[in-house]
Amino acid sequence: MLTLVIKFKFMGVHMINNLSASDPVGMSFWLISMAMVAATVFFLIERDRVSGKWKTSLTVAGLVTLIAAVHYFYMRDVWVATGETPTVYRYIDWLLTVPLLIIEFYLILSAITKVPAGVFWRLLAGSLIMLFAGFAGEVNPAYVVSGFVVGMLGWIWIMYEIFMGEASKINAASGNAIAQKAYGAMRLLVTVGWSIYPIGYVLGYFMGAADPDMLNLWYNIADLWNKIAFGLVIWAAAVADSE
Repeated sequence: MLTLVIKFKFMGVHMINNLSASDPVGMSFWLISMAMVAATVFFLIERDRVSGKWKTSLTVAGLVTLIAAVHYFYMRDVWVATGETPTVYRYIDWLLTVPLLIIEFYLILSAITKVPAGVFWRLLAGSLIMLFAGFAGEVNPAYVVSGFVVGMLGWIWIMYEIFMGEASKINAASGNAIAQKAYGAMRLLVTVGWSIYPIGYVLGYFMGAADPDMLNLWYNIADLWNKIAFGLVIWAAAVADSE
């Protein structure tokens, strides 16, 4: 079997793992970690191309992919070394990146109009409720059902805010076609991309029908969609509005 020896030195920790050419999940961890690094460089460099009101949005997009890249390096090594799902690393990643992603709705609206602080806090609260509840259900069997229910309520809260709540109304009234198009694309990404996680939760914990390899592969693809594609939508809007 062909193997690729991967050496990774980060923060004084030296790890050597063998990545098998027949391990598509391990390869996806590797490829996505590199994609996250490339996206980070791209978003931060492109900050200089857009007007000042969009710079914060691109900075946050770069921070999201940077945080994800670091965690993917660790998740990759856990998977390759043990073949086990790196749940803790995923949630540490999500606890940092998901709130940053969801407040991008607030940031792009703030780039084109005045937005009440309540929009920011409601989006942040919904994302944290969703994540902490999901994590509780993942690590403690006693909270599998309650964690899922509460986590879904947090997701529904976010969906309501961006589709029918104040954020949606502000976007509709903004009069900025570029930002409105970006808002709609981001909303679609969140609806489709984030649905993968609760579906995986149901298959894994309630139906016992989820293969860990497939779940990790789908979660990795979802992160690619939800972090890099999400950031690219913001970048495209920022460039178009700045020009």
